[in-house]
Amino acid sequence: MMKIWIPAVLILSLCASLAAQDRLAAALAQYLHEADPVRRARLLSKFGDDQVELARKQLKSEEDVASLHTLEQYRDEVRETVAALKATGIDAERKTAGFKELQISLRETVRHIDDLIFTLPVDKRPFFRVVRDDLTKDQNDLIDALFPRKPDQNTKKPNP
Repeated sequence: MMKIWIPAVLILSLCASLAAQDRLAAALAQYLHEADPVRRARLLSKFGDDQVELARKQLKSEEDVASLHTLEQYRDEVRETVAALKATGIDAERKTAGFKELQISLRETVRHIDDLIFTLPVDKRPFFRVVRDDLTKDQNDLIDALFPRKPDQNTKKPNP
């Protein structure tokens, strides 16, 4: 009886892994075909963690270069999407759609990348930190768009 369960569990885990890769491939294809920057940002926010998980699996399989490439691809997608969102001229403070979802997703993804970096040997960490720092910069750009500084409102104090 036990001999049957072990292969069954292995087959199920393999199927789950393949399904996750198929889901990521489908989401990426949908993202690439989307023309609207807001919808692209929403799509990208949904599969960022999947790309980090793929990178983690590649690291476990000792595919360091492929893992770094996966994260660089995600970084490039984020950069392109943030630039497209900014180019629309949408006031992110008033219409947060796309901006907010991507910023929240980036915050979580950067945290997952930090966890991934700590598992790496020290000599490989700098390459992954570059990607992490680029994503943090994009996240900060989104925060600045969502919450622009307005120094005129806070600097005026009433005279007693």
